[in-house]
Amino acid sequence: MFTPEQINEILNNKNVLRCSEKSITYHKDFKLLAVRQYQDEGLSARRVFKQAGFNLGIIGRDIPKQRLRAWLALFKTKGVLGFSKEQRGSTKGGTNGKHSLKNLTDQEKIQYLEANVAYLKAENAFLAKLRKKRLN
Repeated sequence: MFTPEQINEILNNKNVLRCSEKSITYHKDFKLLAVRQYQDEGLSARRVFKQAGFNLGIIGRDIPKQRLRAWLALFKTKGVLGFSKEQRGSTKGGTNGKHSLKNLTDQEKIQYLEANVAYLKAENAFLAKLRKKRLN
């Protein structure tokens, strides 16, 4: 639970859309930036949040890791478009977690596919590093 003073401090961060006593809604651009910094630059989840100006003493030391884990999963299944609207409380609607491309414009399809390619490249690089560590 956040106090009114803590809520004010959190809301002063440009990466926050909304904040209540119980939760923080992060800006979609921050979510995407956080995923990219975590994957591409190898920054830790805490480092990403600290660089973005978050006080981990207020939001919680485990929140960065939890949020990044959820955002990575969302990015993997829906790409950049997954961050374009609030996901909390939504259901998959029988799509089995697969993104439907049929109602998207060509530009949106390209963005989605490019995001998936970027994610898969980052995943492959991570797995290659992991294999290399195991061999050494």
